[in-house]
Amino acid sequence: MTSPLFNQHNAALITGAAMGIGRATALACARIGMRIAAVDLPGPDLDALEKELDSVTDNPAHTLCIAADLSEQGSAAHIFSRVTDQLGSVNLLMNNAVSREGRTFDGTTDQWRRLFDVNLWAVVEASRLFMPEMIKNGQRAAIVNVGSKQGITNPPGTPAYNMSKAAVKSFTEQLEHELRSNEQNHGQVTSHLLVPGWTTTGKNEHKQGAWLPEQVVDYMMQAIDRGSFYIVCPDDEVSSDMDNRRIIWGAEDITKDRPPLSRWHAGFREAADKACS
Repeated sequence: MTSPLFNQHNAALITGAAMGIGRATALACARIGMRIAAVDLPGPDLDALEKELDSVTDNPAHTLCIAADLSEQGSAAHIFSRVTDQLGSVNLLMNNAVSREGRTFDGTTDQWRRLFDVNLWAVVEASRLFMPEMIKNGQRAAIVNVGSKQGITNPPGTPAYNMSKAAVKSFTEQLEHELRSNEQNHGQVTSHLLVPGWTTTGKNEHKQGAWLPEQVVDYMMQAIDRGSFYIVCPDDEVSSDMDNRRIIWGAEDITKDRPPLSRWHAGFREAADKACS
């Protein structure tokens, strides 16, 4: 059955496309026959993706690889202009680019700002640029923002990264409400929060228990087609039920007046391990 979103007549823009989940998404969409715009930092990984995309598409004009640093002001507007000029309207915007630079308390202020520029502000700017055109186009379209379980359960150790992903969650929830409340949209354009589990990304060695990026993409596509907003991926070590229990535990820190991050608090560790494992 043909997907209303993932089909050969549509176009996809993926940031952070050179490796991992972004690369797997770009290739999966290209194999379907979609027009592809892939964005990442300049370098051999983006060059390699461009060659691979050309090898799986019938028309080289249907692929566009853009070297860009999303932390730079104006990059989103430049990408919007290039993509719409060459590929036309975009049906899938996937904000997948990520920075983990300086994510700990030892990171410098400049590093934290750069991390937020990539992880949050690039997401906000791209979403706000493409959303009006998607609505005006009147076709099935989706904005997929990639969050993280760390932005939901907030484990200690990487505050800047967790904060940025928590902000992406909040923004995407607001974006979906805006889309479903827009009288001109008629439900054609939706937003989705993709929350991967343990996934082998970049050039890391694949380990037992982790999912491959292709598994995440397959899970995501099916979830979008059935209309899910929260796409929280399990892996081969953490089930969906375990994820749910960990999310509930974190929320109950507020409702039960526990210390923050009580799951990692010595006084609650035994109860948390029992509830969340």
